[in-house]
Amino acid sequence: MTEAAPRRPSQWFQTHEVTNQAPPLQNYHAFATDPALREAVAREAGWGAELLDAYGQLAGGELMAAGYEANHHKPEFHGFDRYGNRTDEVRFHPSYHRLMSAAIEHGVHALSWTESRAGSHVVRAALSYLHNQAEQGTSCPLTMTHACIPALRHQPELASTWLPGILSNKYDPANKPYFEKAGLTIGMGMTEKQGGSDVRANTTRAVALGAGGPGGEYELVGHKWFFSAPMCDAFLVLAYAEGGLSCFLLPRWRPDGSRNAMRVQRLKEKLGNWSNASSEVEFHGAFAWMVGEEGRGVATILEMVALTRLDCMIGSASLMRQALVQAIHHANYRSAFGKRLIEQPLMQQVLADLALESEAAMVLTLRVARAVDAAERDPKEAALARITTAIGKYWICKRAPAFANEAQECLGGAGYVEESMMPRLYREAPLNSIWEGSGNIQCLDVLRALAREPDSAAALFAEIRLAADAHPVLKRECDRLQAELAEHEGLERRSRWIVERLALLLQGSLLLRHAPRAVADAFVDSRLDSQHGMNFGTLPDQVPLWTLIERAWPEATR
Repeated sequence: MTEAAPRRPSQWFQTHEVTNQAPPLQNYHAFATDPALREAVAREAGWGAELLDAYGQLAGGELMAAGYEANHHKPEFHGFDRYGNRTDEVRFHPSYHRLMSAAIEHGVHALSWTESRAGSHVVRAALSYLHNQAEQGTSCPLTMTHACIPALRHQPELASTWLPGILSNKYDPANKPYFEKAGLTIGMGMTEKQGGSDVRANTTRAVALGAGGPGGEYELVGHKWFFSAPMCDAFLVLAYAEGGLSCFLLPRWRPDGSRNAMRVQRLKEKLGNWSNASSEVEFHGAFAWMVGEEGRGVATILEMVALTRLDCMIGSASLMRQALVQAIHHANYRSAFGKRLIEQPLMQQVLADLALESEAAMVLTLRVARAVDAAERDPKEAALARITTAIGKYWICKRAPAFANEAQECLGGAGYVEESMMPRLYREAPLNSIWEGSGNIQCLDVLRALAREPDSAAALFAEIRLAADAHPVLKRECDRLQAELAEHEGLERRSRWIVERLALLLQGSLLLRHAPRAVADAFVDSRLDSQHGMNFGTLPDQVPLWTLIERAWPEATR
């Protein structure tokens, strides 16, 4: 009898073949695969598809890969050189610089100002929406650079020096004086340890070097508790001058070519936003120019804050979009219990609900961008922009963390490991609700606008009622909310509920006017008519789930 041939050692360790795994989502077109975004851009701007088509290919391909690397290799603080000289330098991985270079080359930081056509804020918002899906941390310096323009225009002599570099489409990360660089980025520093959002509690002091006043030269002594992107070329900061809290432009290098007396103490160890450096700094007689009127620093900086709040909406909406794309892609390939996940009724419920939330966030964001865009030409749009930036910032940024978690759950355990990208999105999700004023600040701003700016209240309800005849529930809930606002007793205590309902009414109105009827009805029935549970995946029975999924990700297959 012949003995069986012995098994080779290499055969002993062949434990399994890798099957039933989704292929990596790479080199996809982030604009072409988003019908709702393409429709919104065409509607709110009327142009920009060519620019977005080019950037959509980058965002879904090369920049997505760079985003992984930029977050894996965090920025490093090097306070001194090897000889003991103070340098206050933060070094970034090359992938971070690639992301910044691509964004600046395509106008993510400046298109609103370099393109004179109506709709430029909308197209720039859509560019940022695509960029954020690839990587979120670089959007901090991009946002601040974009938002500084209105503040700097208060000082024409400063604007003439700084704007050419800020508006340049060249990214120049060199650590050298601003007047030697091809492109400039701008940061900001508002908050201090003792005050946070209450900037009037700031203690940083500014002493005039000459006559002082708007455009005058000062030296600042004090600190900033959150000072993001410290390698920017200059920073808008608040400090107390003799006439009160004022706004200043503080360069990293002084006009004489020497290092400014801004000392980086340390980088923050943050929950997320790892590719971006956030720091604590001290000013040891740091040189700065006053921007705007003395004692009017908050008013000067608020124009910048309004734009950064819009970018918080963009950031959260784009994060939701990317989490949704990852979830649907995974469910389209992964099988369990005899079916692909995307064919399972309960998974369809979750994915469709996430798709609905994502589209609603995006359409509101681009509508607010159009209001911001038209504000200089149309007083009604300006009034609408003032109140909807706070409403949208509150609601969309609040929805992002729960959304990211639900999308992460669609991947199961695979969504809890770094390679999936989902942990990064989940860590990033809470940031925008905190940055530029937390939820309570936004709600108080909405109440203030409703009480003191009748034009804002009128513009807001006029916008909502554009769809009043399209669905009886929308009209009913709008009437109910206006009656609620007439009851002034305890209004501040109820303000979160009020702002939430305002956001939902705005989203419902926009979807009823512009989205397919299946999408609009699903939103109104679930969000406004209370046919929805506490969690995602609780849409009413009549909702055509596959229609919502397929609209969100045309690559999905039945």
